[in-house]
Amino acid sequence: MDNETLEKIVSELDGLLPDRFLGRIFQLSANSLALDFGLKHEGFLFVSVDPAAPRIYLIKRSVRELEKASTPPLHFAQAMRASLGGGKLVSISKDDNERIVRFTFSVIDELGNSRDWTLVAQLTGRSANLFLLDAAAKIIQALRPPKGEGQQLGDIYQPPQQRVSEASTATPIDRADSASISEALDKHYRELEAARDFDSLATSVTAKLRKEISKRKKLQANLRQDLVAHGDPEEHKRRGDLLLANISTAKRNGNRVSLTDYYTEGSPTIEVEVDENQSLQEVAAESFSRYTKAKRAIEEIGARQLELERELATLEEKQAKLDRAIATRDPSTLSEFEEQKAKAAKPSRERKKPTITLPGLRRYLSSDGYEVLVGRTARDNDQLTFKVARPNDLWLHAGDYPGSHVIVRNSSRTEIPQRTIIEAAQLAAKFSQASKDSKVAIHYTRRKFLTKPKGAAPGLVRLSTFKTITVEPGENLERIR
Repeated sequence: MDNETLEKIVSELDGLLPDRFLGRIFQLSANSLALDFGLKHEGFLFVSVDPAAPRIYLIKRSVRELEKASTPPLHFAQAMRASLGGGKLVSISKDDNERIVRFTFSVIDELGNSRDWTLVAQLTGRSANLFLLDAAAKIIQALRPPKGEGQQLGDIYQPPQQRVSEASTATPIDRADSASISEALDKHYRELEAARDFDSLATSVTAKLRKEISKRKKLQANLRQDLVAHGDPEEHKRRGDLLLANISTAKRNGNRVSLTDYYTEGSPTIEVEVDENQSLQEVAAESFSRYTKAKRAIEEIGARQLELERELATLEEKQAKLDRAIATRDPSTLSEFEEQKAKAAKPSRERKKPTITLPGLRRYLSSDGYEVLVGRTARDNDQLTFKVARPNDLWLHAGDYPGSHVIVRNSSRTEIPQRTIIEAAQLAAKFSQASKDSKVAIHYTRRKFLTKPKGAAPGLVRLSTFKTITVEPGENLERIR
């Protein structure tokens, strides 16, 4: 992304984002994120530090689309969420003559103190990166492995030393049908991505189809060799008949036998080669056996050859159709080949976890639509945590106090919104022995980080890693009956 385009983007963002609060963070790839600032119509802020095409602009997507495209959050996204989650964006600025954009945040911590953070989008080719800086401009986290002075964790941030080869080039975009620079950029890069996806799929499908054709042609060659190896069945039968017809008159000399050929005009004498350790009757029997095998092979191999010819004709028709689809850049026809492969594949049978009903289980619905389950007794807690909950569900419990286990169901395996975590934590505080306290520390982690110590009492668990949040006890969610 060139300087001029980036300046236009920053100007557009500066009119929309300041004084808004950072919400959900979607990890779209190893090098790209989508940030929710609560824009209803303009969408989400997209940032990519892919060295091949570093860029930043607004994208219009539904939450469902982003959740479907998301991958589990990497360490940087988790650090952003912990440091900037719920923080207010104070300002956006671009460094002069540099492809570097700075987002300044103000975040109120649990003690009510304000802390400043800066998110730096460094859109500089091979050195492209995303940095999280503290108030002293010290680098706390980086999305990509940093390189160079002033780019390492713990360094005071400095822009990278730019090489001539990394100078920005103009981004060719068409704004004729676009309401904003972001919309034009999003359209441009989506078209590029669609073209790359088309080429990648075309290469993959072509390689697989050629492999199938090659495999069948190789099998055809092997079948022809098998036929040659079996020989002519009539020749095997004729040899056996001659051996039997000459049993009393044949003359043997080592492994050579002289026979009268009664099946040829003039009954000439011919020589055949035999195993000198076998009798003529045994050699004849062996010839008749080879006759039977060769005759059966002609039938079986012939049928298989006909089948292969039909399969090859079908595959070659597909090859011609594929070549036309690639030549005309027809994505719908190209996708048919992948759909056919998916239909041919046997559906995997996932083992479903048995449904367990707990009489004392409380069920709630969070403000973000997540199901929240609360245990009642110690044994219920064990059942809820180790029988009902799945590995990526969120588990919560009051720190240092007996209380209910709380589970936030997370079937999509995406990041759970901070608001839902707070609401579930309030329930964990409410249904604990610290329910009368004004503030309660709640530990939370994914279910997969819990184990049950051998011989431990019901409800007791061991946490390999966890975070802590302090909340006021409360039952503020809709109860599901």
